[in-house]
Amino acid sequence: MIDFYRRNLPHWILSGAMYFITFRLTNSLPREVIRELQAWRERERARILSQLQGREQTEKLYKLSKKYFSHFDAWLDRCLAGSPRWLTEEKIAQVVADELHSMDGERYRLLAYCLMPNHVHLVIDTTGYEIEIHHRGPTAPYPLADTLKRLKGRTARRCNLALGRSGPFWHHESYDHIVRNQQEYERIVAYILNNPVKAGLVENWEDWKFSFVAW
Repeated sequence: MIDFYRRNLPHWILSGAMYFITFRLTNSLPREVIRELQAWRERERARILSQLQGREQTEKLYKLSKKYFSHFDAWLDRCLAGSPRWLTEEKIAQVVADELHSMDGERYRLLAYCLMPNHVHLVIDTTGYEIEIHHRGPTAPYPLADTLKRLKGRTARRCNLALGRSGPFWHHESYDHIVRNQQEYERIVAYILNNPVKAGLVENWEDWKFSFVAW
């Protein structure tokens, strides 16, 4: 059973699924870039909804979500110079890495991640980790969203303390994508590990300290 909800980004929720997730630091993208990306996506979405139906419509919307992310992530890499880069500090990146590992086996199986200077790429498998949420709130009906809220909340508090700052640390929303099969999983993991290379930060992915893959 696939559920769906929408904030600024569309979210497809499938119980016991593998997910590719990206979340970013607050103020890591200029507002005009976000507006342009959202306007483009909504134009494409309206066109698909008006021209297609059924399975073909669903497939095109799925591909649109992937294409939107590709533009979104390219801008994150492009805006490194003008945005917060707190994750370049080893003590801050370590806080996030430790929290990702601490939830491994509790809420998901951790498969891969890469901590970029202003965003995080993550692959998790929630199969066998269906959880019952015992509190109310907007994320309660969506275990994945609740897990991310918990992860981002814990790390934000610790990172802000380490940086001697207050206020938002992460942008409030995350991108999530259901991984459909082994081939897509392998492509996504390769994409994650090579993100620092593509961004010109290192020559080989093995040289980026805060990357992980559970071979």
